[in-house]
Amino acid sequence: MEVNYLSLFKRFFSSQDTIFDYSSLNRNPLSSFDFSTNLQQFLSGRALLFEELSEFHEILEEHIVHGYAGWFQGLSVKNGQYICGRCGNCDKHLFTEFPCSRCSHSCVYCRKCIMMGRVSSCSKLFTWTGPTFQFSRQLNPLAWEGTLSEAQNSASQQAVEAVEQNKELLVWAVCGAGKTEILFHAVEKALQNGKRVCLATPRTDVVLELVPRFRTVFPQTEIAALYGGSDERHLAGQLVISTTHQLFRFQEAFDVLIIDEVDAFPYSADYSLQAASQKSRKKISSRIFLTATPSSLLKSQVKRGKLNSVIIPARFHRKPIPVPQLVWSGSWEKSFRKKKIPPKMQHWISFRLQNSIPFLIFFPAIKTMEQALPLFQKLHNDIAAVHAEDPDRKEKVVSLREGKVPGLLTTTILERGVTIPRLEAAVIGAEELIFTESALVQIAGRVGRKADFPTGDVTFFHYGKTESMLSAVRHIKMMNKQAREKGLVDE
Repeated sequence: MEVNYLSLFKRFFSSQDTIFDYSSLNRNPLSSFDFSTNLQQFLSGRALLFEELSEFHEILEEHIVHGYAGWFQGLSVKNGQYICGRCGNCDKHLFTEFPCSRCSHSCVYCRKCIMMGRVSSCSKLFTWTGPTFQFSRQLNPLAWEGTLSEAQNSASQQAVEAVEQNKELLVWAVCGAGKTEILFHAVEKALQNGKRVCLATPRTDVVLELVPRFRTVFPQTEIAALYGGSDERHLAGQLVISTTHQLFRFQEAFDVLIIDEVDAFPYSADYSLQAASQKSRKKISSRIFLTATPSSLLKSQVKRGKLNSVIIPARFHRKPIPVPQLVWSGSWEKSFRKKKIPPKMQHWISFRLQNSIPFLIFFPAIKTMEQALPLFQKLHNDIAAVHAEDPDRKEKVVSLREGKVPGLLTTTILERGVTIPRLEAAVIGAEELIFTESALVQIAGRVGRKADFPTGDVTFFHYGKTESMLSAVRHIKMMNKQAREKGLVDE
């Protein structure tokens, strides 16, 4: 069958259409019809642009006619203000007008989620309106022979209960507590009950780290890895591991939603991502938050009894978290401008180089880091720098892990998701605003993660102590104290 794409575009994107409210679903009554199970599986729980349904263009129209697929307008207008149907954006400055070749009119589009494909005035978002695809119940999906610590086991049991009872749970676990392993039995319970699970995390790097681990322990489960540039967007996946941005494409899709690193940027600072996570859940579902540094809002909800929580104050290897040292280093910016490394910093680095201890040194800004890099390379030619836009950042981390480079200068991009034996860490300019309590706790959490090397040095070099620095130290000491009181650490 030859498809007249121009005709389809005109039908679905008619310039004569008015802009409907984005929550108003346009659908026909269901009629007897031999529907496509492939389209059912792909589109159930999703809201996708026409362009994202290229392999179903031939059959999409007949499914709409028979009531098995529907659509809502990409942009709507309420009280004179545009609203994006995909990301919920309603900020006026994030909408722009452009001459649209599709409808031959002047269109407005949402700039906030443009990286996921343009949602404009003439766009429609398509969703499945027939019988929802049902995933099968898996008898023994988990192939993992590891064991959990006492603290991990307690959290694991509560996570399983949250899945069974469709409740919400905060797992507040220190860096290195083994949060991933805590999830295994909860995911197993969900799959045994035929539920669909999403594990969402703010960063692509973490998705790429988690996927192979889950594919190893759930070998019979279809797992879809979703992130910008992923080639698995065609997979429905009973277990979806995705960046939080990918949740924009889902609605009422998941029975279990797990949000990892819930305190991390950009999720923590972007209301639309938080709204997307809520939209992606089924009305009856469970949600589990994972974090080492919960926000004041989450803590408040726990305190008021509105959110169940479990705290794991100890690492799986039963050793305390290294407490950061606060070291005054003078005006480090002035030193760098004079092409010098502050003496205390230089001593810190030289000691690690002499003893072959791998290290990360965190900088508050890319520009400062790049200015300082040649100075550090005078100490060792192979010291490298990495940041979010560095195309070789993964390879550089691997090189550090394999001992091919002695250390890396980095921005906060490596404050999470990095586990390297014997690693030690320092922060330059710890007084800068970017180094929040959460960021500093996470940086300290990179050290002493391995059972074979449970200790290590964390140093915050500063030009004046800040409340964030002091709070980070108090936070770590508090967790260590709780761990000792509960008998969860071996001194």
